[in-house]
Amino acid sequence: MVFFRVVCAVAFSSMAGYAFAKLQFRGKKLLFGIVLIQMSLPSQIFIIPQYQMVAKMGMANTVFALVFPGLVSAFGVFFLRQTYMSIPEEVGEAAYLDGCNQWQTFYKIMFPLTGTSVAALTIFTAVFAYGDLMWPLVVNSDLKMMTLSSGLSTLRGQFTTNFPVLMAGSLLAMLPMVVLYLIFQRQFVEGIAGTGGK
Repeated sequence: MVFFRVVCAVAFSSMAGYAFAKLQFRGKKLLFGIVLIQMSLPSQIFIIPQYQMVAKMGMANTVFALVFPGLVSAFGVFFLRQTYMSIPEEVGEAAYLDGCNQWQTFYKIMFPLTGTSVAALTIFTAVFAYGDLMWPLVVNSDLKMMTLSSGLSTLRGQFTTNFPVLMAGSLLAMLPMVVLYLIFQRQFVEGIAGTGGK
């Protein structure tokens, strides 16, 4: 689930961020304003509409249902837009003079220049997807489709809780994210530091 959410969030956010930063089209400011509004709203208010959409598609208790809310990330769009805006316009103009169309300019020239920001977004998305508790509990009732965080919530009893088992499970659940951060620590720090300046 985490892998699919990361891939979809990075792919769609990078394309949308590039469009908002470098392309000119009608309604650009309005659409970006909607992205900013969506970022400012708590994610819990979207649970009912998202569940209704998943239920109407007949996709409850599937991997798609777990991935669905993270297909597009408003934070990712904003984050990568800032990265693309820090790239000089001359880079895109040089690619156009060399014969690249917009799609080639994006995936051959611009996207490779955002490696550190993409690594940072990957870590952010993976951590949020890995720790998501409410959505998996809402959309999946099948124990086979339970995520790790929702599985940990079942270790708490109604009247008594085996705390050593709960703590051991929490420690094991934490290890993959610590390893991910340690592997991509340099890219993460560079991506965060390089996003603010031009």
